[in-house]
Amino acid sequence: MISSLSHLARLARAGIVFAREGVFALVDPAMLPLPARAAIALARLIERPTAKDGSGRLAAALTRLGPTYVKLGQFMATRADVVGASIARDLESLQDKMAPFAQSEAESAVAAAFGQPLGELYVSFGPAVAAASIAQVHRAEIETLEGRKTVAVKVLRPGIERRFKADLDAFFFAARRAEAFSLEAQRLRLIETVATLARSVALEMDFRLEAAALSEMAENTKDDKDFRVPAVDWNRTARAVLTLEWIDGTPLNDRAQLQARGLDLPALGRAVIQTFLRHALRDGFFHADMHPGNLFVDVDGKLAAVDFGIMGRLRPQERRFLAEILFGFITRNYYRTAEVHFDAGYVPRHHSIESFAQAIRAIGEPIHSRRAEEISMAKLLMLLFEVTGLFDMRTRPELLLLQKTMVVVEGVARGFDPKLDMWSTADPVVREWIERHLGPAGKIEGAIEGAGEVGRFLGQVPGLFTRAGQLAEQFDAMTRDGLVLAPQTVAAIGAAEARGHRWLTAGVWALVILLAWLVFLVL
Repeated sequence: MISSLSHLARLARAGIVFAREGVFALVDPAMLPLPARAAIALARLIERPTAKDGSGRLAAALTRLGPTYVKLGQFMATRADVVGASIARDLESLQDKMAPFAQSEAESAVAAAFGQPLGELYVSFGPAVAAASIAQVHRAEIETLEGRKTVAVKVLRPGIERRFKADLDAFFFAARRAEAFSLEAQRLRLIETVATLARSVALEMDFRLEAAALSEMAENTKDDKDFRVPAVDWNRTARAVLTLEWIDGTPLNDRAQLQARGLDLPALGRAVIQTFLRHALRDGFFHADMHPGNLFVDVDGKLAAVDFGIMGRLRPQERRFLAEILFGFITRNYYRTAEVHFDAGYVPRHHSIESFAQAIRAIGEPIHSRRAEEISMAKLLMLLFEVTGLFDMRTRPELLLLQKTMVVVEGVARGFDPKLDMWSTADPVVREWIERHLGPAGKIEGAIEGAGEVGRFLGQVPGLFTRAGQLAEQFDAMTRDGLVLAPQTVAAIGAAEARGHRWLTAGVWALVILLAWLVFLVL
């Protein structure tokens, strides 16, 4: 009871902030029942006169509510199927920036994480240079065999786990109540959505996992000539502290400095797009938070990324799906694009491929009548997901995260070149993947992998035959001699039977006494 009241109090506070920021103005009351329409009308009475018109209201409210709500907003930006396309687009601009916590708290947290005085870990430890909802970053120095080296130290906010838990418990409370009373809430799987957010936040708050993601991407991109990631200092990395190589470079949101360095901005925009697609298609592992503040151009002109708390993965099946869809739209082969959906199992077989290809053509043809700079791959994927919903295609979280990241990446690239042709930029990366994996070389490799699977199976055959022979002998003995039980098993069965008989006897006597009492009352 007390916990329910606590959840209701937290949710009521959120509702008041939403009302004050004018969030309920975004809701269309025509589709709601009368009580809900009345509640929204009352909520709008306390709306601030200065509440923003149009977009940005929800983002402003979530920012006021604090870290958990900011993360919720960023997460819901990937779930256009739940919040709607327009709100998802508004949430894409949500900035995860918070005031830094005290320097003394950061220093104490680092010392506690390693059980050592701060001075034994770092030669110097400066003030915070960036702060977000979960952590903040400090510039520090360490002593190495080559001399002093500058590093970036990411420190978890004190008490943030407790705050997230309280807010997430309130979210679960609201989701359970919604699904108990609404079929629409069940269809949208709100409980599962909150659970996914909770898992994502839990992973993001363990910096050892972020370090592992950095290490994996460094391995994937070691031969890339235009991209790099900072190296991890594993000796100074723990659950609540992450130490990385300091990136000397210019952030992509500092356009003036990029121009002052004489960098080719349109080429930089193309590099951002191609890097993202290369990671998604080639590696199946991509940075899912590629906003300009997380991207730098280092002193060698390479693109460098930081903040690997949110990562996306695509299995081979999803990579093929993405490559063939993009290639199908590039070449206007809509039937093949439709086939990909069926081959991947995304669209049930009872639907017609021809009808689905017709629906895809309705998306693709208007694109080819526009100028290159007007075409958005991210919007194309969003339209595609909307159409596939008509053909019973269930939401694919990994594809939604990909589409959300593509929106951000396109925005960064078009910021450097408003006339950027997304399709000609993507074409070499997509075509290379198609030729590598679906061409003759890819088919040969697939055959070799298939042969390897067959070989592994054949290697297990002798063991399978041995176990099958043993089972056959045991079955033959059972049919010839009957089922033989161990003495301990027989004793245990006897004891269980005795207990069962005792309870049965007690039950019969209880029934007799009850009947006798009833007869006495009647007489």
